[in-house]
Amino acid sequence: MAVLRLDEISSPILLQGNSRIAYRDPAAMHHEGVFRLFYTLTETEPDGSIYMYTATSESKDLLTWSEPRKLTPRDRSLNYSSPGNVIRYQNRWVMCLQTYPRPDGEKYGSRDSRIWTMTSEDLVNWAEPELLLLKGPEVPAEQMGRMIDPYLIKDNKDSGKWWCFYKQNGVSLSYSYDLENWTYYGNERAGENVCILQIDNEYVMFHSPENGIGVMRSSDLKSWTHQNRLLTLGQQEWEWAKGRITAGFVLDCKQVEGIGKFLMFFHGSGPEDEQVIFDTHACIGIAWSDDLIEWHWPKSN
Repeated sequence: MAVLRLDEISSPILLQGNSRIAYRDPAAMHHEGVFRLFYTLTETEPDGSIYMYTATSESKDLLTWSEPRKLTPRDRSLNYSSPGNVIRYQNRWVMCLQTYPRPDGEKYGSRDSRIWTMTSEDLVNWAEPELLLLKGPEVPAEQMGRMIDPYLIKDNKDSGKWWCFYKQNGVSLSYSYDLENWTYYGNERAGENVCILQIDNEYVMFHSPENGIGVMRSSDLKSWTHQNRLLTLGQQEWEWAKGRITAGFVLDCKQVEGIGKFLMFFHGSGPEDEQVIFDTHACIGIAWSDDLIEWHWPKSN
């Protein structure tokens, strides 16, 4: 079994983009000694066409990561991407993700962007994605509106109840008792790429406004209090993230031997703003914390 030592990580960059590739929107998990990153892999092909995939890499020590493995098809009319998280449900793994259609080379995903899930028995082989009717069965899929960046979390006060958070009118909320039949609840003022941790009897939400990572807290997943502090980590010193730091995903590794902390995975774009280099150069980075307030990271780069 690999010995984990955060002080051996020499760079805050785990996956480094370039002029052809961007790594964005990380989601992470730790299972049976393996860290798995799921993320948006954006590739620019030789003719300049751009395709987005949900992809994955694995590591046992956070130092070396396997080459990206694509989990979704090459199809610009779908562009499955932005995996939110992976949960355990009825003896299977369930990942939530989005489609981000750019069929004619558009810069951003069209109004047809929607939320999906796909399932796995082993975290390696994944079934075909299934669309979530997050507005309820009475609202046709084509009328649900543009929705991206999902996250699934179980309600600790209502057994069997699951919530899906997603970017629409701030962050919108829908709930389900079977992950198939959904009821729309409402929306809350927040940024994109929501990630939520349950800490004791409180929920802590990380979300991404225009730049940086915001924090919100709630006792019931419905009413949220905005915290004043905006996390920008080492952005002032990081050329690779000068344009934007975003999509913070926090993984509770307090009980993982050799870690004992919260790990944050995020992506940074730079030195130009994401509006300039949306499809290239983005990197996935790492930081860590003991208390979700003070954050630390490798000091190079």
